[in-house]
Amino acid sequence: MKPYEYAILARRVRQINQELRQGVEKPYNEVIDVSWGDPHTAGLKPLSFVRQVLAACLYPQLVDSVKLPVDVRQRAQRLLGLCEGGSVGSYSAIRGIPEIVQRVAEFISRRDGGAPSYPENIYISPGSQWALSNIFNILVNSQGSSRTGVLTPVPCHVTSTLALTGLGAVMVPYYVSEEEGWQIQVEKLNQALESAKGVCNPVALYVINPGNPSGYVQSKKSIQKVIRFASEKRLFLLADEVYQDCVWGDQSEFVSYKRVLAEMGPPFSDTMELASFHSASKGFMGECGLRCGYVELVNVDPAVMKHLHQLFSKDSGAPVLGQIALDLMTNPPQPGDPSYPLYNEETQNIKSTLVHNVKRALEVLNSLPGFCSQPVEGGAFAFPRIHLPAKAIQKAKEVGMRPDTFYCSRLLEEAGLLVTPGCEYGQKEGTYHIRFCIMTPKVIMEEVLKRLTSFHTQFMKDFS
Repeated sequence: MKPYEYAILARRVRQINQELRQGVEKPYNEVIDVSWGDPHTAGLKPLSFVRQVLAACLYPQLVDSVKLPVDVRQRAQRLLGLCEGGSVGSYSAIRGIPEIVQRVAEFISRRDGGAPSYPENIYISPGSQWALSNIFNILVNSQGSSRTGVLTPVPCHVTSTLALTGLGAVMVPYYVSEEEGWQIQVEKLNQALESAKGVCNPVALYVINPGNPSGYVQSKKSIQKVIRFASEKRLFLLADEVYQDCVWGDQSEFVSYKRVLAEMGPPFSDTMELASFHSASKGFMGECGLRCGYVELVNVDPAVMKHLHQLFSKDSGAPVLGQIALDLMTNPPQPGDPSYPLYNEETQNIKSTLVHNVKRALEVLNSLPGFCSQPVEGGAFAFPRIHLPAKAIQKAKEVGMRPDTFYCSRLLEEAGLLVTPGCEYGQKEGTYHIRFCIMTPKVIMEEVLKRLTSFHTQFMKDFS
């Protein structure tokens, strides 16, 4: 996998935008960028309640303003009271503001049907990826006689694989089954372990649920099988669950690894080491720029927890504004609160928009010759497969590009549409994919699909 091919496309976007400003004639007036899982960049509006509370915390005079709903002002006043010096500009405790950590624990317990969650096992971090990198740091033994391995899904978002390889670890790929709707299969996990023999020492299993970029949502039965496998093989389990609020399939439901582990009971619930991650950057909140998430640790040895605390201590805690956003995500307005009607309307509108976008994307993609998309059950992306003509593959080799990067490059140049090639995430040899974000307003999604359809039809003619 070459994780820099997207960077080449992104650089070309900047050049195209400059050309458009200079009046260079193109078949489009602007580039549409749906390569990131960034809802606000893609055109979705921030939630009013979140921004109102953040505004009042940044400018406390607004706490007395009748222009803001009373529950917004009360929440801002309470949150400011938790900050040192009553200011969001102050440092917080290493784990996060204690009261917010407590409320995150209560959120987890509610989510998981009452399974206990303890604040001392939770760290609020500057984004879930930052927390994941810290856990990797603990797991990777750079002094050992053999390199450390982590079983990692393919496809997998590139930031995780870069974090692993940057620490000197070995990414041990296990391929999720596209033909089975991107399911995790224990057979493939066993094959991955076999492939690691003589290469590295596998110590952990990394799962992403809902999948990024695959869009697969694991069932409770699937999660149980993964937990049993990890327990039998003595692997630390890392559960990336940042898109848990984004489930679109009619028959799909998000269930956390923590909940399934608790319901399985001993010996699993007493011994299985688990780290699970969530973030305020994803889902309906989409506050990517505030950089805040959390990790909850289960059954981790006290000595390891002590070392983890030292690692988390080096960055003086997560940004306070991000922590406030996390508090608002885990404790949104409730029925009867003045802000609830608008909050409910906005979140329901976002959900209906995204359900619509998923349906439309699948309709269009699966109607185009050469495209095939598995159902998108959750997450923020479509990840369709493209069966590229032999001439297109040959042309890509001639210009020194991966075939799907070549496709994405032509799509950008000719249609002004930026998507990401599947080679960024890993894919089965001989298959090609693209990834694009579905978290965007309906009108933009329709334009994306219109441009993609027009370009793809011509591309297939040109290279057939």
